[in-house]
Amino acid sequence: MAGRQLASKWLKTETLLTDPEVAPYIPATKPYGGDNLDSMLTEYEMVVIKPIVGTGGNGVIRIQKDDTGYLITHKKRSVHVNTLNSLLSTIRRIKLRRRYLIQQGIHLAKIKGRPLDYRVKVVKERGRWGFRAMLGRLASPGLFVTNVCKGGALLRCRHALRLSLPDINAVEKRTEMRQLTRQCISLLESRFPGIGELGFDYGVDTEGKIWILEVNTRPS
Repeated sequence: MAGRQLASKWLKTETLLTDPEVAPYIPATKPYGGDNLDSMLTEYEMVVIKPIVGTGGNGVIRIQKDDTGYLITHKKRSVHVNTLNSLLSTIRRIKLRRRYLIQQGIHLAKIKGRPLDYRVKVVKERGRWGFRAMLGRLASPGLFVTNVCKGGALLRCRHALRLSLPDINAVEKRTEMRQLTRQCISLLESRFPGIGELGFDYGVDTEGKIWILEVNTRPS
């Protein structure tokens, strides 16, 4: 049984931020707006904006700041604009008619130039949580979103870690991901009783640091 659904990325992020051990794994996140976008691009140079409610990578836009303006990437298309006003009007045209959040961009480790992240799926059965899947999701060539419904390929977790970051200990990194998952389950279940299924999307950056990109209560 799937249990309680919780669509809002914002509520789940706020819950995880309450734990000082989990908070460092969460990219900086703010509600979407011109001032917030400007300040976050000044601080991080790359951000991702995504619908607060949404799945499958739909409506996700990446923005990178450079010396001459901003590079906007949506699906397989990129466009460069010179001013903040041009950036905001371009985003208005392409984003979905939903509320959005801005997330610090993470330079994900890659395999042959293709970024990847990790889906960890856990299910509660007979009162106990168990791991159902730990998989790397490799983006389709030309895309920065890794969702399988957008052409992403699945790899075993340890294999994906070894291919993308050959200098790190893949077994230790996978163990860290599992421990972090257990900690997050406890936080989310205490705040939202009745959840019975969770899908954690983790990024691992080029330095080997784990980031919690998203948590889904209806994981595919």
